[in-house]
Amino acid sequence: MAQVLDGKAVASQVENELKERVLNLKEKTGRTPILATILVGDDPASATYVRMKGNACKRVGMESIRVEMPASTTTDELLAKIRELNANPDVHGILLQHPVPAQIDERACFDEIDLAKDVDGVTCLGFGRMAMGERAYGSATPQGIMHLLNHYNVPLAGKHAVVVGRSAILGKPMAMMLLNANCTVTICHSKTQNLADHVRQADIVVGAVGVPELIKKDWIKQGAVVVDAGFHPTETGGVGDIELDGIENIASFYTPVPGGVGPMTINTLIRQTLEAGELDADR
Repeated sequence: MAQVLDGKAVASQVENELKERVLNLKEKTGRTPILATILVGDDPASATYVRMKGNACKRVGMESIRVEMPASTTTDELLAKIRELNANPDVHGILLQHPVPAQIDERACFDEIDLAKDVDGVTCLGFGRMAMGERAYGSATPQGIMHLLNHYNVPLAGKHAVVVGRSAILGKPMAMMLLNANCTVTICHSKTQNLADHVRQADIVVGAVGVPELIKKDWIKQGAVVVDAGFHPTETGGVGDIELDGIENIASFYTPVPGGVGPMTINTLIRQTLEAGELDADR
């Protein structure tokens, strides 16, 4: 039987550790780490995610500033708000909730975030530094996955990892992080031909394509590590990008949906915000 990579349990354990670090930082500096979240428009799912991130900050003793902007916001207006937060010495991390309304140049706005405050790992500069093995905050979801794999001592070096998905904040950074961990990495996506054949070769499969159960259970070889970064609501709860029913009889390790990757994303965001506060205190 496969071992479950329990992101919910690991995130809870990490939060207990973060509480102590937050207290130590407050005692040392008299300052509380602050995450600024920017929500543009009124998408209910995005509003829920922002609220969850604010609640996570509270649980560890951090603070959050919630910036809400109308759906009619322009790129220039959003850039101005990001510059304002960059210049605020009390703000240690900035999160721009994805996606933004169509009229906004999201990439330009992501890249306006100061590298020192890019705790969600969304800037091109941060991605480049991470890929080259230099110090940067990793994109929250793939960095959370790496933390989860390391927590369970999942062997990575020399393994063949197949990442299905190529988004700028999930698939691409995931591939680079696995490469930096000495995996041999294949990147696939929705246009890949003979996708099943690629997945069948994988020692580690990461579903990050955003299509419900695109990756079939019978494509996965015995003993593979299965990481499902997708979530798609259903009447019975939700499914991921990988067909997980019965996967415990095939995989050596796997992430459940929900309760696997999701909790690690928010956990990584607040951990990296605290790290930014700690680095600021040491300057």
